[in-house]
Amino acid sequence: ELKLLLVEGLLNKAEYSALFAEEAERVKFLASKANILVVDDNEVNLQIAQGLLKKLGVNAELAESGFKALELISKKDYDIIFMDHQMPVMDGHEATRRIRNLEDKELAKVPVVAMTANAFDEDRKAAKECGMNGFISKPINMQELVQALRMCLQDHK
Repeated sequence: ELKLLLVEGLLNKAEYSALFAEEAERVKFLASKANILVVDDNEVNLQIAQGLLKKLGVNAELAESGFKALELISKKDYDIIFMDHQMPVMDGHEATRRIRNLEDKELAKVPVVAMTANAFDEDRKAAKECGMNGFISKPINMQELVQALRMCLQDHK
């Protein structure tokens, strides 16, 4: 919304920067203690997601595959996993199914949010059916990212 106001000339760059910084600071306060994992086989997508989360004061760990994600979550607790759904060998849907079937029931409950370029209704349905808790389309919209953080994070994070 802020970008639209900037493009339409209803905000100047200084106003845009101030409003964005204010929103980012508010989210930073809410999410600075969160442990986030971003899973994507595309290095550029990983860097973009990490950069956007960093702007919000959130540090994220990165995994380049569903297998790597499963390895990482066996060693550390995450508050949210942002998961691409199209990856070679083990896609995000299969990785999410495996997370949901873990013996550690608390670990199996970690929120998994699809982060994908495929944003058709059937893609959203498939994400929900495999156990994903939310859906963000690529290119990543900052507002959708913030909404996912607010939806999935506990208040103390």
